[in-house]
Amino acid sequence: MNKDLKVDLHVHCALKRKETGRVSPRNPLDCYVADDKELRAHLELQGIGKAVLMSSGEGKIVKKGFGTNEECAAIVQKQPDFFAWMCNLDPVDPLTVYERMLRLKEQGAIGVGELSVNEWMDSPFLTEVFASAEKLDLPVTIHMSPEPGYEYGVCDHAGLPLLEQTLKQFPKLKILGHSQLFWLEISSDCPKEGNQNRTAMGRGPIQPGGRLEQLFRNYPNLYGDLSGYSGSCAMLRDEAYGLKFMEEFSDRLFFATDTVNKQQTFPFGVYIDKAYMEGRLREVTYKNICYQNAKRIFNM
Repeated sequence: MNKDLKVDLHVHCALKRKETGRVSPRNPLDCYVADDKELRAHLELQGIGKAVLMSSGEGKIVKKGFGTNEECAAIVQKQPDFFAWMCNLDPVDPLTVYERMLRLKEQGAIGVGELSVNEWMDSPFLTEVFASAEKLDLPVTIHMSPEPGYEYGVCDHAGLPLLEQTLKQFPKLKILGHSQLFWLEISSDCPKEGNQNRTAMGRGPIQPGGRLEQLFRNYPNLYGDLSGYSGSCAMLRDEAYGLKFMEEFSDRLFFATDTVNKQQTFPFGVYIDKAYMEGRLREVTYKNICYQNAKRIFNM
């Protein structure tokens, strides 16, 4: 990998192209999941030199389209110069979580993600996932949801009290926040009620004093996955605030795209390049976000 190319910390693909219909009602472009050859070619055109696969789990519980642990490991075995992978666990049998996660780490997993089990964040299963990941020094990328039964994702209330509780309970666990619900909390006026409101894309100027600002300052084990439109929207909806946020937390933010096929593009990659070239973003901040943090935290 060229040291100056970006690391994409969040992508999805499969060993063979999979037709999925619409994975998300919000995204008309995710009607299929690309194979590794297509995805690599598409990402390389965007200046990406390494990509981390998100897993759908162990395969016991079927999830539409995305690669299982076994598929992700096989893709990395085919193309170890370009791909790495995070593992995932099916939400069954909390008592065996540590043993299962240990085996997956021994098979090459560098983290846990994208964790999207649709339970409250303090449920017995998720608590065991976080405890095991801390013991095994595996960072965890979480997709968040407002409540069980609504779409998918680890569930928390407005203001993210369960996330804060988890950060306190497992201080050595690195948690990477992701999804609209997580990034909406960057503004102090984010919606407090309504599932659709709490999972909408943020709009307009960011009001200071948001929960994410507080949590990032208070908990050094909280990190940010800038993938998808949720993370990039949080940085771009109020450019002055976004640049300030990236500078303050440059050692805990990761460039990522959440790409599933070649139909998708990620304008934030162009934006961050331009901001750096124009001197609006320090070199150390740019390099940290684009690749240095990934190399340091995930030992790539």
